[in-house]
Amino acid sequence: MKVFEIKDTFGIDKLVLAERPEPSPGHGQVMVKVRAVSLNYRDLLVVKGLYNPKLRLPLIPFSDGAGDVVAVGEGVTRVKVGDRVAGIFMQAWIAGELTEAKAKSALGGDTDGMLAEYVALHQDGVVHIPEHLSYEEAATLPCAAVTAWHALIENGLKPGESILVLGTGGVSLFALQFARLAGARVIITSRSEAKLVRARELGATDCVNYESIPDWSSMVRELTGGEGVDVVVEVGGAGTLPQSLRAVRVGGRISLIGVLTGASGEINPRPIIMKKIRMQGIFVGSREMFEAMNRVIRLHRLHAVVDRVFSFKDVAEALRYMESSAHFGKICIRIA
Repeated sequence: MKVFEIKDTFGIDKLVLAERPEPSPGHGQVMVKVRAVSLNYRDLLVVKGLYNPKLRLPLIPFSDGAGDVVAVGEGVTRVKVGDRVAGIFMQAWIAGELTEAKAKSALGGDTDGMLAEYVALHQDGVVHIPEHLSYEEAATLPCAAVTAWHALIENGLKPGESILVLGTGGVSLFALQFARLAGARVIITSRSEAKLVRARELGATDCVNYESIPDWSSMVRELTGGEGVDVVVEVGGAGTLPQSLRAVRVGGRISLIGVLTGASGEINPRPIIMKKIRMQGIFVGSREMFEAMNRVIRLHRLHAVVDRVFSFKDVAEALRYMESSAHFGKICIRIA
């Protein structure tokens, strides 16, 4: 079978299209014919060697993919041949709290990922995908959608609350969609007026262009009557966190998810203390969260926002497109 590998060294141009034997499912495992994968910012960092330069190579990258079960090993009861499934981000995080051991089971990092024609996964590490979704849409769910669900719904977002989402990437747009389903008000930021128009069409209540309004936190406070939002879905990291601390209300919540603007920087803890802000790191979520989210997606026939679909041979081009930040929503690769 064909796979893409980070073989000897890191870099987008160093990805190698290679041949590996088709996996054979062992006891409790299922063999999945991968139909589509989606890109996350983490995948870009992994490929470039910026996520963890000590990863063992060769490595098949990319955590998120969806396809068909084509074979099952002995003892498999959760799925059957012909089922449409997606892998879960951390193969060992089924339910309960995250542990170090569960965190080390993430696909496309500590273990081979989904950028292959076939993968063998444990039956506990897959979920059935909603019937109305294409394989490309389903491939967007394991990381971005579950992360947004965890940040908002699992943390008790209430109707009438206000949230701030930064940018128009995958996590942010899923957060927008879930928040609207929950009856919350959504303020979104972008430097692109065209993207803000599209975000408003998805249900954003208010849009802030952070290029024309660099002090966007003041605008967010103005839009909320001087109080600030109840929740910030913080995907920017060190470069945006100081303004997120100003944009959230006293007693509000910040879900710290990404490092799009960088992982290092000086943060003043005083606003966290003085405003009694609750900050929580969100590292994707469990299979239990994934399945709960899928029930809502199925019920409301929610569709993922897919910006572009690339062919399997154009993986490097897809990664460069992500690097350009031109996308709105998710970038996918069709494998078969």
